Amino acid sequence: MDRRKEELAKKRAKLIELRKVREDRQRALATQQESLSANSRGQPEDIHELVANLLDKKEDKRSAITSNALVGESDSAGSAGSDKETRIAGLSRLNLTSMPRQGSGIGGGLTSVPQSPQVSSSGSRFIPDLSTFESVLLDIAPKEVVFYDKTVQTVESSTDPPPPTEKEIREKIEKELEKQEQRRREQLEEENARAEAARKRAARARDIGEDQRKKIMQSSEFVEFVEHSTKIIERALNDEYDFLKDYSNTQDEDADETGNRVKYICSFFDDRWNKSRATRSVTDVNWSHKFPELCVASYNKNSIATNEPDGLVLVWNLHLLDRPEYTFHSQSDVLTTMFSPFHPNLVIGGTYSGQVVIWDTRARSLPVLKTPLSSNGHTHPVYSMQVVGTQNAHNLITASTDGLVCSWQLDMLAQPQETLELVHPNHNKTDEVSVTALGFPDNETTAFWVGTEEGNVYQANRFDRAGSKAGINQYDFYKGHWGPVTGLQFHPLVGPVDFSDLFLTSSVDWTVKLWRAKSSSKTPTAQRTISPIHSFEGADDYVYDVKWSPRHPALFASVDGTGKLSLWNLNIDTEVPVVGVAVGNGKALNKIQWDKDGRKVAIGSSDARVHVYDVGELGNARSDESLNLQRVISEMTANEQGSSRYSSGK
Repeated sequence: MDRRKEELAKKRAKLIELRKVREDRQRALATQQESLSANSRGQPEDIHELVANLLDKKEDKRSAITSNALVGESDSAGSAGSDKETRIAGLSRLNLTSMPRQGSGIGGGLTSVPQSPQVSSSGSRFIPDLSTFESVLLDIAPKEVVFYDKTVQTVESSTDPPPPTEKEIREKIEKELEKQEQRRREQLEEENARAEAARKRAARARDIGEDQRKKIMQSSEFVEFVEHSTKIIERALNDEYDFLKDYSNTQDEDADETGNRVKYICSFFDDRWNKSRATRSVTDVNWSHKFPELCVASYNKNSIATNEPDGLVLVWNLHLLDRPEYTFHSQSDVLTTMFSPFHPNLVIGGTYSGQVVIWDTRARSLPVLKTPLSSNGHTHPVYSMQVVGTQNAHNLITASTDGLVCSWQLDMLAQPQETLELVHPNHNKTDEVSVTALGFPDNETTAFWVGTEEGNVYQANRFDRAGSKAGINQYDFYKGHWGPVTGLQFHPLVGPVDFSDLFLTSSVDWTVKLWRAKSSSKTPTAQRTISPIHSFEGADDYVYDVKWSPRHPALFASVDGTGKLSLWNLNIDTEVPVVGVAVGNGKALNKIQWDKDGRKVAIGSSDARVHVYDVGELGNARSDESLNLQRVISEMTANEQGSSRYSSGK
């Protein structure tokens, strides 16, 4: 567009110059004509001579043009020559004074216009009649010559807009600078506004009185907000991710030469509930079935702190080490606790008073459900319980030290669904069986085994069967321990071989026993005493608990009163544990529990601490572990039968 304007400006300048040149020419012609008019008025003879010369030249040209056509016609040429001479003579004698005077208009001139010929009296001369007229000059612009080049063909004919000019670029830059300056001013104003608002809030906060501040800080909304937000911050701060880890080094620095080293992870301890010298003891530990980072622990009462609740259950988080994720209270000491395997929000506890309580992580610290203190339920301490069944049909089985076994539905604890009294007529002082440990085989809901205070293990049925009644099987007598049974667990269904008939027991007689359960479907006809197939005697104090690994078929763990964690692998050694770890400060270890992956163990101590360890490669099972364990169990059974025959023969 600008180029077109420049071309139009150039054309206008050129037209102005042409007009100036034409005006100069016209002035020159006018001056010449005036001089000629003056000369014609003063010297008529010169004019006559000039006209004669012009006519002669014109006639010469005509004769030259027609000479070729008239060759050979001499007579005609002669007569033509005489006529020419006659006309020239007549013109020379022409009286020019009779011609009209030339006009003074622009562009005027002399032109001969043929009129009716005038012949003199002699009849030999041709006298032309001359007249004048005014000529008109038209201002016609010259034809514009357009020259095309490569630039014109590519740029002018293109549909793209022309490139911006320097002026446009300068204007654009100025606009951008103005916009940046405007944004900077707006940001500065916004920052000033925020600072002013913060000053106003601070001023208002300073204006709050002491009573109002205490009221706000003690409100439930403020406490819940602070607790929730600080938990999130502490979880993030406790994430011990090694961002300097060298991935090119594949050697495990924490493993020893055999790769079987147990790694300490963390310990949970809350100063709020253990301020005095007489601290609480951990009575049970368990892992969440849905959230692998959550661990629950139950505590007995603190005899010195009279203002605190007797029972306490804390839910710990591996990402929140300094305080528990949830805190639950009870009116009586909590002796056993667990997460519900089918309801992740529910925590179940058995108390010293015999009550079974249920807490909900979505509610406050008090139980949402609990059994009544009446003869319909337990009235003695509940040390063991287990959930049996499936997602759609399951029950909570609890057992107390008075020999009462109850079955509950978790959504209704007003009264048990069924009750069963375990009695044995061969007891010396009382028929009651004081249950301290309870265990169901996997995929079994009716037959179960119990450990008692006198050290014996009994098999019992929840319902009547063909040939046997509900209650304790009077014919099977598992005799092996010489003290109360502290723990009992059946082998989980791990690997291709079914070892669900094997179970472990721990006792205060410093031993761990391995048993093979007799089939409960066959009704015995005579009383029989069943001995353990192997005894593990590596402890130096009471063995308080024993648990099978949920992933390795030959691995189990036990804890004792000396604060020692022992890991046993039956495929490696049956006499001594493969790993022994001194846990904590040498305090007695009361309970142990594996997580569902079989990599970590949670250990409850008598000094109110919960220790978490990683077993490392020990928890990984090879493909031939089940076959090797089957061979080891066969050898143990053969040795036990041989020793029994030897002792009976002796």
